[in-house]
Amino acid sequence: MSFADDIERRAMPIRQAILAHPFITGIGDGTLPVDKFQHYVKQDYVYLIDYSRVLALASARAPDLESMGWFASLLDEILNTEMELHRSYCAEFGITRDDLEATSPAPTTVGYTSFLLKVAHQGTFGEVVACLLPCLWGYWEIGDHLARRGEPEGAPLYSQWIQMYSSPEYSQLAQQMRDLANRVGQGASPAERVAMADVYLTSIRYEHQFWEMAYSLEEWPV
Repeated sequence: MSFADDIERRAMPIRQAILAHPFITGIGDGTLPVDKFQHYVKQDYVYLIDYSRVLALASARAPDLESMGWFASLLDEILNTEMELHRSYCAEFGITRDDLEATSPAPTTVGYTSFLLKVAHQGTFGEVVACLLPCLWGYWEIGDHLARRGEPEGAPLYSQWIQMYSSPEYSQLAQQMRDLANRVGQGASPAERVAMADVYLTSIRYEHQFWEMAYSLEEWPV
């Protein structure tokens, strides 16, 4: 069994909890309150900044030129294309670039990005790949799940979000990440494969918590 198949089977309760989360179902049927989505996109912008740093470290630590180039290409795409698209999309919700730049990370955002950066600095390359997989593959899984159920009527911006993450282009990107995780997992020692599984499970738990953070409008209490 491949690394991805094995760990996704073990993580099935968390994956199901994500798909059933009211934030996700609210996007799917168009009922999610706009203030919750606004909170999410602002926190996601902050998340992407540190996520980009993790990608840079992944490229630097890659053991071969192909993997190095793939992570470098993904980093370039996020920094020079996706983040500008993110700003444009946020503007549709009345969120300006200044609003995004002034956003303070919520506790869950700090926890998640700090974990990713720690793995990128201290873990093996396999662990770095494994901790990144839940985000890329998970967004495709959500987008595909919602697209199959039908886009919400009267919520074009939520429909646009679903289309983005269910698109063939994003599907290909997610599959490339999954394939990389499987290649690294196949060549890993039993101990490293266990370590890869551990960081994967922590990351996917943070993915669930990120949706909960957005839905609850989480902020620092003091």
